[in-house]
Amino acid sequence: MIPEPLKDLFKSSETKMVHAIDALEGHFNTLRTGRASASLLDDVRVEAYGSLMPLAQVASLATPDSRTITVTPFDKSQMNAVERAIQMANLGLNPQSDGKMIKLYLPPLTEERRKEMVKKGHAMAEDGRVAIRNVRKHAKETIDKMKKDKKLTDDLAHDATEELQKLTDKFVAKVEEQLKKKEKEIMSI
Repeated sequence: MIPEPLKDLFKSSETKMVHAIDALEGHFNTLRTGRASASLLDDVRVEAYGSLMPLAQVASLATPDSRTITVTPFDKSQMNAVERAIQMANLGLNPQSDGKMIKLYLPPLTEERRKEMVKKGHAMAEDGRVAIRNVRKHAKETIDKMKKDKKLTDDLAHDATEELQKLTDKFVAKVEEQLKKKEKEIMSI
């Protein structure tokens, strides 16, 4: 029978690993794949009303076609700040404003740019793997402390460590799966 503290430890570790996967997914959404997506602008912060705000909070975002993103500020006085924020985000997009709306045209990705995006994806995936391993490390430290405090037998601690490794392997495999999917998406023309 597994002691309650171990059940709680595995449950919280799994929850943290799920959050790491969700965060990775969010980061992958910011990678350009050749198709217009409002999520490309998720990391853009606009200097508005005295603070930095996410672009989605100061403007409406839309993708009228596969190569265009439109940005319509809620407050027209923020047009220049929004335009500047998009340029500063270094996304390789050139904002074109007509006074009411900003249009971003996505040029087709070159082979070199696609490879660069894949490299970024690999770096993001490594960050995800590190986050998952950190969760494992903290859980392992808790198991070791429980063993040291005689709350767990050697056998139970060993079994718990093996179970923790299986959980970690499962989530690292999910990272690899997401990376392959994103890589395929980026490299398809």
